[in-house]
Amino acid sequence: MSNRKLIYLDNNSTTPCDPRVVEAMLPYFYEHPGNAASRNHPFGWEAEDAVDLARQRIAALLNVDPKEIIFTSGATESDNLALKGVFEMYKSKGNHIITATTEHKAVLDSCKKIESMGGEVTYLEVQPDGRIDLEKLEAAIKPSTILVSIMWANNETGVIQDMKAIGDICAKHGVLFMSDATQAVGKIPVHPKEVGVHLLAFTGHKMYGPKGVGALFVNRKNPRVKVTAQMDGGGHERGMRSGTLNVPGIVGMGKAAEIAMNEMESDTQRISKLRDKLERELTTRLEESYINGDVAHRMPHVTNISFKHVEGEGLMMTFNQEIGVSSGSACTSASLEPSYVLVALGLGDDLAHSSIRFSLGRFTTEEEIDYAIDALVKGVNHMRDLSPIWEMYKEGIDLSKIVWSEH
Repeated sequence: MSNRKLIYLDNNSTTPCDPRVVEAMLPYFYEHPGNAASRNHPFGWEAEDAVDLARQRIAALLNVDPKEIIFTSGATESDNLALKGVFEMYKSKGNHIITATTEHKAVLDSCKKIESMGGEVTYLEVQPDGRIDLEKLEAAIKPSTILVSIMWANNETGVIQDMKAIGDICAKHGVLFMSDATQAVGKIPVHPKEVGVHLLAFTGHKMYGPKGVGALFVNRKNPRVKVTAQMDGGGHERGMRSGTLNVPGIVGMGKAAEIAMNEMESDTQRISKLRDKLERELTTRLEESYINGDVAHRMPHVTNISFKHVEGEGLMMTFNQEIGVSSGSACTSASLEPSYVLVALGLGDDLAHSSIRFSLGRFTTEEEIDYAIDALVKGVNHMRDLSPIWEMYKEGIDLSKIVWSEH
């Protein structure tokens, strides 16, 4: 593939920065170097104006008040600020939080920390399609429940939760509703107020903006949500997040939000067709291939496919010098354990270990998809040709009845 560029199909891990975003950021590294908190000279005023414009663009994308956007270093910090900030602020009302087993580690690990601080956390199992059971959610709410945290779209499967139904349940019981919407913002319409979400975490680098900058939406009216700051030192961002603002990053995130607002529909139509072609060709040309998660309610650019009797990491080795894909979340890809998200969907270790996540993006071309399809088919067939398990399966041997020796 020396004459071809590398093919990037791991946009859920991070997206390439749009050149228009880079262009908007560049002046704020040198020509306009001001600190947005320096309000006694023109350089500071320029920086503050640039931050204000970015805040307005991001708020417009979410259809919220710009004053409800709090800048952070990324979605992980936003998740931490929302969960721990609500727990500390509302502990006089209760100490119970509800989340799901398929959440991102930034939420799950924050919840573990909260448990060590005396909090109680209920981890809801998901249904085989990856969506939570709404009846079980409502049954889990009790007088001490202060927050429900359910991600908008899953990072591994792309499955989208029924946010409006969850919001209605939370409103019925007077419970705050938080969502990690990292994989959804900028790619599909995400309007937290319309579905009853009170806190929303997201980041720039999943929407063709820069890394190292994110935001948290915090509802200001009906109800007015308060969070206890997790970083002290200056009272920036309405006292919720101290620290000198990353002006170039914020400018870039604002520009990315503006582009997403203008091009989301056309991006979705084009990318979803490429995703569907990838799925159709792989599942047609490769027997015993399975799409994981709800295919009716999912992000338009994501597919997670298991290739039975093929080890995912080994499969990736057949083409990973040419194609960038993932066998799970970027935050857990160093682990040899099967994806906890796929296990939660009820997949056995064999199928969970054989899964590949493909996440297409704004710059993915049909030529790249065609090449990836051929490479995947070749790779899977190669791995299966080497597999005695596949040979036994093809001979009609019931593998479930085989007793494997431990020696």
